[in-house]
Amino acid sequence: MKLFLNLLRIIVGVLFIFSGLVKANDPLGLSYKMEEFFEVLHMTFMSPLSLTYSLVMNTLEIALGAALLLGFSMRLTSTLLLLMIAFFTFLTGYALYSGEIKECGCFGDCIKLTATETFWKDVILLVMILIIFIYRKRIQPLFGKKLTALLVLVSVLLAAGLQWYTLSHLPIVDCLGYKVGNNLPEKMKLPPGARPAEYETVLIYEKDGQQKEFTPENYPWSDSTWKFVDRRDKLVREAEGEAPVKDFILTDLDGGDQTQAILSEPTPVYLFLVKNVDEAGKGWDAKMHALQEQMKAGKVYIYGVTASGKADISAFAAAHGLQFPFLQMDGTAIKTAGRSNPCLILLEKGTVKGKWHYNDIP
Repeated sequence: MKLFLNLLRIIVGVLFIFSGLVKANDPLGLSYKMEEFFEVLHMTFMSPLSLTYSLVMNTLEIALGAALLLGFSMRLTSTLLLLMIAFFTFLTGYALYSGEIKECGCFGDCIKLTATETFWKDVILLVMILIIFIYRKRIQPLFGKKLTALLVLVSVLLAAGLQWYTLSHLPIVDCLGYKVGNNLPEKMKLPPGARPAEYETVLIYEKDGQQKEFTPENYPWSDSTWKFVDRRDKLVREAEGEAPVKDFILTDLDGGDQTQAILSEPTPVYLFLVKNVDEAGKGWDAKMHALQEQMKAGKVYIYGVTASGKADISAFAAAHGLQFPFLQMDGTAIKTAGRSNPCLILLEKGTVKGKWHYNDIP
């Protein structure tokens, strides 16, 4: 039994540390996934604190994994592990059986698991942790009480420090489609074997107080007693596979599509991503002014990219002395492309040559 318990503590401990580290590499990514859960659970009042929850959860996951491996305070550690995995199992079960969330984000964007794989992974972990909880008194600390407590504290500080670094700069490992070296036009294509989602048009007509659905082929066009009510698109088959880069569509402020012109431009193009101009970080003005001098010399192009409206863009550009044009793009695509607000991306013929947090703009 002792050998079996030690095997379980190693498996669970290593998995918790690994999972926590992967998400700590990109705490903003987990916060976005939390916002998605809050929305489908009708708990949007919690969304403003999603980043705080992400930071705490990642730190707790790493610390509990370390505490389990070290055998620290097993009553507390095993109880917290059981509560956490029960919570995770509920969320992944909801994601699986509701169909409203395709990925739980339990390993961040670096290791994508389907809802089914994630749920059964958590069920297996739940059983393993339950066994650890029942036999927790048999698990002894590897070292003395003070040294063990010190090592757990070190794991907390390392988790917090890693997340502080990635929020102040960018993820150490970029697992998204916009990472340096990727060609965006290629990443916008569906991978081999993938199929887009299929929809069919449904026409709703009403007669004698009863509504009925028809297709464009069989709707009662010749029967005037049927009255048209609504038209909608019904999902027939879900997409299989998806492009690593989605919704990268750049439009000018009049709605004109500028995407292909920018992706095919041979001159270096800087995209200054600002998801929401009202929430932009500070301290980058002088660096962008220096970059504007290169633009005036004809060496580069610079475009602001935001989801904000015209009036807000105009006020933002005037306040910061920005003299380059702004384009608009979907907010989700912006926060996926750059994990800081603002974030600077350098493109050459559609290939990402550089990406910088606003603290690190060269």
